[in-house]
Amino acid sequence: MHQFFATVAWQRDGQDFAGQRYSRGHAWQFDGGLTVPASSSPLSVPLPMSVAANIDPEEALVAATSSCHMLFFLSLAAQRGYVIDDYRDDAVGELGKNAAGRLAMTRIVLRPRIAFAGTPPSPEVLATLHHDAHERCYIANSLTADVVVEGVA
Repeated sequence: MHQFFATVAWQRDGQDFAGQRYSRGHAWQFDGGLTVPASSSPLSVPLPMSVAANIDPEEALVAATSSCHMLFFLSLAAQRGYVIDDYRDDAVGELGKNAAGRLAMTRIVLRPRIAFAGTPPSPEVLATLHHDAHERCYIANSLTADVVVEGVA
């Protein structure tokens, strides 16, 4: 078993907590030393109580899903002898009601655009690489949301 750690830190700074007039801005601190400014999404908690410039948990979940898929895809492509020069994914998460009627991330759509050096894989091999990456992705395996890879022939 492996463990992963993050520290989430928030302070009230004298704001009206009981009246819900406090900043949702906070920080995520990771074991490698990186601190990421975070907040609720302005779609969930209106400005100025949210910090629009900070990452929100919904964005982080979409990014983590995309990143996990990409990292496995890159490894699998390298194992098969393909060289990738550029990988870009404009991923989108959809928040909606789940089967229990609760708000949940119900779907994450990955839209990778990949530039290969040399001969790219056939559409069938590309689809297999994405399928295998999806099967191995720890994040996708942890979600109840549908994770879909679009644009794969």
